[in-house]
Amino acid sequence: MATVVSTDPRTGRPVEEVAQETTTAEVDRRCAAALAAAPGLEALGRAGRAALLRGLADAVEDRRADIVAVADRETALGPVRLNGELTRTCYQLRLFAEVLEEGSYLEAAIDHPGETPMGPRPDLRRMLVPIGPVAVFGASNFPLAFSVPGGDTASALAAGCPVVVKAHGSHPATSQLVFDILVSAAHKAGAPDGTLGLVHGVQAGADLVAHPAIRAVGFTGSVTGGRALMRIIEQRPDPVPFFGELSSLNPVVVTPRAAAERGPAIGAELVGSFTLGAGQFCTKPGLVFVPVGSDGDAVVAAMAEAVRGADAPVLLNEGIATAYDHIAGGLVEAPGVQVLARGAEPAGDGFRAAPLLLATSTGQLPRQVTEECFGPVSVVARYDGAAELFAALAAMPSSLTATVLRGRGETELPLAVSEQLRPRAGRLIYDAYPTGVAVSWAQHHGGPWPSTNSQHTSVGSTAIRRFLRPITWQGAPADLLPLELTDDYHAVPRRVDGVLELPR
Repeated sequence: MATVVSTDPRTGRPVEEVAQETTTAEVDRRCAAALAAAPGLEALGRAGRAALLRGLADAVEDRRADIVAVADRETALGPVRLNGELTRTCYQLRLFAEVLEEGSYLEAAIDHPGETPMGPRPDLRRMLVPIGPVAVFGASNFPLAFSVPGGDTASALAAGCPVVVKAHGSHPATSQLVFDILVSAAHKAGAPDGTLGLVHGVQAGADLVAHPAIRAVGFTGSVTGGRALMRIIEQRPDPVPFFGELSSLNPVVVTPRAAAERGPAIGAELVGSFTLGAGQFCTKPGLVFVPVGSDGDAVVAAMAEAVRGADAPVLLNEGIATAYDHIAGGLVEAPGVQVLARGAEPAGDGFRAAPLLLATSTGQLPRQVTEECFGPVSVVARYDGAAELFAALAAMPSSLTATVLRGRGETELPLAVSEQLRPRAGRLIYDAYPTGVAVSWAQHHGGPWPSTNSQHTSVGSTAIRRFLRPITWQGAPADLLPLELTDDYHAVPRRVDGVLELPR
């Protein structure tokens, strides 16, 4: 068995041995334990699982200093960023406790027996139930919020599904530490053994996805990684749902009026957005449409100045650093692309990268600039008029986000741009920047392929919908029904004989 090693990206050197890669037999045992835990986790009920989620959040919060220290050593993201991420992680665990208590996620519906135009209708009662054990793949760029204790895990546990997490190789020590904390807290909350599992290693991830006990997969990563997992799923005798967040360009449109009113501020803010977290956000603005002319020139000049003053950040791992050098180098060599500014060149050890600002025109937009490059690089595309802008937007791949920066009171062009962008994005943003995804009931973090391959991902309350399936009870005696579908239960929203009934 190979040893799982934790590496410090600031130096590029290994620091500690965390574990041995999980064998196929060990993956089988973890999946079997998750399957055995499923009935008990569901039996905790909504109140019991809400208490479980709050207990997990409290346990992570209690070990904040330890978790942040290990995560910073493994990711170089810094204590400020990681403390904020830990707060977010605890918040989303508690949000799903609120989702459970509110209860509308069940989609409970009751149709009593009666006559219909099609003839007599039997007694029908429908709601969503847990799908079964879920495999979760941690993401490299968010060692907490999209990893072992992240939104996939929180929403799956809320749904009543045990979780087996594939730890990301970029932060195995953080993954193991947080997992141990969560398992202890889950035991204290009365969750059955096997509610949470952890595996290490690429082969273990493949074995996990192929295991017959696993009923759904949540993944945040590259298109290449997502396709590899989907191929494994397709080869199963019983293919299961795959929910992947995969790739995103996140275009930004600066209108002429916005450029005229606050061009230099927009330029500086855009650089702050695409270099945030070393450009390793899935919502990083990778392509910015700026109008030609002096007002647009001011936006671009401010961007170039900010990039030239930027340090070379540390990237998460050697693979990301190598890919950044390769893809950014390809962008520089693409036809019609010029280098506007470079940040500080990498110096010393570790996985560092020079920030980079490139430029092209919408009239000769090369294919390379419409593909995601993970890291601190962005491309400015200058457009001459709305027709040229719209033609370029029509050629864009779909993204998680699309942003419009408007002038004061401007509506006509932003509305037309929005109509162009809406089919290609899951979140439309106005007069703000896409890096930063609030956790809330109204949030959506997804989009058409290649940003995701599904309707929902791990952010926002609708994330729970991925790990539930509908079932209808026909003519069932009251003592065999879930409590939420009995006639005298009124604590969750339900649709009864076609009429929405609110809790009372």
